[in-house]
Amino acid sequence: MEAAAGAYGGPRAGFWRRFAAALIDGIIVGIVSGILEAVLHSTGYFLGVVIGVAYYGWLEGSASGQTVGKRGMGIRVYDLRGRGPIGFGRGVGRYFARILSALPLFLGYFWMLWDSESQTWHDKLVGTVVVPVDAYPLSGGWPS
Repeated sequence: MEAAAGAYGGPRAGFWRRFAAALIDGIIVGIVSGILEAVLHSTGYFLGVVIGVAYYGWLEGSASGQTVGKRGMGIRVYDLRGRGPIGFGRGVGRYFARILSALPLFLGYFWMLWDSESQTWHDKLVGTVVVPVDAYPLSGGWPS
């Protein structure tokens, strides 16, 4: 089920699609990070964090706005006002803003359920929305 159209127009990705995409991405990054930490210990933990930052920054900041999980769920990160990709810097900012969304019992994630733009706190902090790809088609390949 998709969320209603926001004030800026167009449909938004629903909670369950976003949840499934986050779960897929968390498993991917978690497995890689876990292997690195098991093999390299504290250095592996640091490398796992770097890989997580690079994974989300590069893929969400790309022209497609899609991580592996988002691609599988047919959704993408989109600039709320600029109407396009968010770029690597904002992708990294969105990654770190997720921490703020998670701190108060994940309230920042659930915020999208009653927000007019279906935005989480990390979406609000960097000016993004998550949208279905069929409503906002990709102009290039993945990840572009």
